[in-house]
Amino acid sequence: MPYTDWEWVNEPRDWAAGEGLRMVADPSTDLWQKTHYGYSYDTAHMFGRVMPGDLRITATFEIDWAEQYDQAGVVLRIDEENWIKAGAEFVDGMPYISVVVTRGWSDWSVTAAPGSFGSITMDLERAGDAVTVRYGLDDAKPEQMLRLAYFPPAVPALAGVMCAAPVGKGFETRFSRVSLT
Repeated sequence: MPYTDWEWVNEPRDWAAGEGLRMVADPSTDLWQKTHYGYSYDTAHMFGRVMPGDLRITATFEIDWAEQYDQAGVVLRIDEENWIKAGAEFVDGMPYISVVVTRGWSDWSVTAAPGSFGSITMDLERAGDAVTVRYGLDDAKPEQMLRLAYFPPAVPALAGVMCAAPVGKGFETRFSRVSLT
């Protein structure tokens, strides 16, 4: 995919785009607002294009897990207090499928990944005032619905991919397919 008109929010030190997209999360990066932990972070690496309304972002990726809370996936972001991230996250020694919806305060929903997987495909579809999040493991189509969330309609938002390493020294994510329509 040519990344024409794509932009970075918090560009990582190490990344490359070619047939795929490779990102290495810098240490101490995260995307979170207030709830439970009491802190606010807007330091995750996000790469995408600003879209005005309805859209669909789908990404297939592999993660080299390293530490607690290593995470990668897709993102839809208006600003630091209004966003959704959906992907895979390493929690307590296990991979989880997760979604965080933030409207001033973050909420986090997780489900254990069913078995081990090599790659994951996340699909985030914005239609009107709703965002539907789906996923598929390995080569499965992203048909498993994970979340339906409110998101302000017709407000331009950055749609793209993200990664973050809140605790560890960083890790690599390889996006083999990214589609934004």
